[in-house]
Amino acid sequence: MADNKSGRDEQADDADRRQRERDILTALERNDETEPPVDERALGELETELDTLSFPVTAREVVETLGDRTVESDAGVHTVADLLPETDQETFDEPATVRTRVQRPTIAAAMKRIVEHCQSIQQTSLGTSQREAYEKTFRALKAVDADDDEGIQYVADWIVERIDETGTLPGSRAVRREAATFCRANGYSVRNDEWLGV
Repeated sequence: MADNKSGRDEQADDADRRQRERDILTALERNDETEPPVDERALGELETELDTLSFPVTAREVVETLGDRTVESDAGVHTVADLLPETDQETFDEPATVRTRVQRPTIAAAMKRIVEHCQSIQQTSLGTSQREAYEKTFRALKAVDADDDEGIQYVADWIVERIDETGTLPGSRAVRREAATFCRANGYSVRNDEWLGV
């Protein structure tokens, strides 16, 4: 690059672009750390017990076999049965998948409630992409206030109410919009460039 005004401007623009990319990556990494992880030792013990199962397995098989095993987090002590839905509709390919699911107990418990409620309504099931979008919304709510699970509980209640009223699952955008409304009503700012900023 030439050492003139145009070259220096181009270098500055490149440096700004790289910094924005680093900021985005950092924000994405932080998004995955919305809930303090469960004690690694407890997860290691759970994963060892999961090795006794023949994968792939359904969530129901995991609950039937290891449902009374406890997982301890900052939010308290939970059993596997508290965190995984008792259903054949969800399957796990390997022990690490179960470990990932129970690593964030507040979100796991909310998703369990939604999945099990879907089972009670005929013709309603939660697809993989919709499940991921719901979980991402719950992680974003947890990031807004890591010490308070009220937002997650509110949105989970809202989803269950929509299922009861309409017989179908609300779309990801509607769930994000409701979560953003909750945040703003409780004094939390939500920017338009965030997941909840719909």
